[in-house]
Amino acid sequence: MAGGTTIIEIALDASHAGWRLDRALAAQMPALSRERLKVLTKAGALTRNATPVRDPAIKVKGDERFSLAIPEPTPAHNEAQEIPLPIVYEDEHLLVVDKPAGMVVHPAAGNRDGTMVNALLHHCGGSLSGVGGVARPGIVHRIDKDTSGLLVVAKHDRAHEGLARQFADHSIDRRYLAIVSDVPRQAQGSVDARLARSSQNRKKIAIVGEGKGKRAVTHWKRLAILKDAALVECRLETGRTHQVRVHMASIGHPLVGDPVYGRTRKAHRELLKSLGFHRQALHAAHLGFVHPVTKGRLSFDSALPSDMQELFSALGV
Repeated sequence: MAGGTTIIEIALDASHAGWRLDRALAAQMPALSRERLKVLTKAGALTRNATPVRDPAIKVKGDERFSLAIPEPTPAHNEAQEIPLPIVYEDEHLLVVDKPAGMVVHPAAGNRDGTMVNALLHHCGGSLSGVGGVARPGIVHRIDKDTSGLLVVAKHDRAHEGLARQFADHSIDRRYLAIVSDVPRQAQGSVDARLARSSQNRKKIAIVGEGKGKRAVTHWKRLAILKDAALVECRLETGRTHQVRVHMASIGHPLVGDPVYGRTRKAHRELLKSLGFHRQALHAAHLGFVHPVTKGRLSFDSALPSDMQELFSALGV
């Protein structure tokens, strides 16, 4: 840290050769969005051998080292708000939250208030890691608004960077519980399919061909057979946007209640309406990682929330 600026060293190896610079940087620094990296690069914050590199579109040669100067976050529009936050673990470096369905993780257009970031700013007294940018302080990863479950949050930059590295090398143990339409014939399986923004609908994620998007791998296991449905556990080898929802839909088992990637059976629609269940049936049930500071192994489990438990019981054979 120098003059309110955090300096991060980034190494790109031969596997990144031929990639756009911003894409390679984003792969190594998942805590920063590709757009934010573009802005920082164009502003001269990225250097190689002390010389600024301002073009985010240049091709990586491989085996290169860069320094990225991330300025101290300026005050954001985010407001600290006293919102109940189910915290399952906390120390001076990080905390683990059991996010309820319906809560947005960080403020964005249309959701400026009532988000997890608003709640965290109040709970932590404004001290959260700034690596993620002013809009998402402390946020190392995210889960969809209508997905419930476990999320780890960094309180300072050292914790943020340590956790981000684990997400980048896929060593985080993340398992989701999902109720899917129809019963998978196999007891378990894996989906290895690359994901990217849909060219037809930018709000959706789509499976794309080799050389496009990012590799995504989901290992699933059938836990219970229900009425025209099943409870499955999905273990993420990678963590991409909408990964479980897209992958399960791709093998013919979309999540029950998913308004984007699923076609809910008529009988299920009527049941969901009667239960007042208005989301995809997805819950981040397990989170395991190495503490970025103490280096001890941490592991957390979250039971099915009441709405999914009610749905599970109603679908019971």
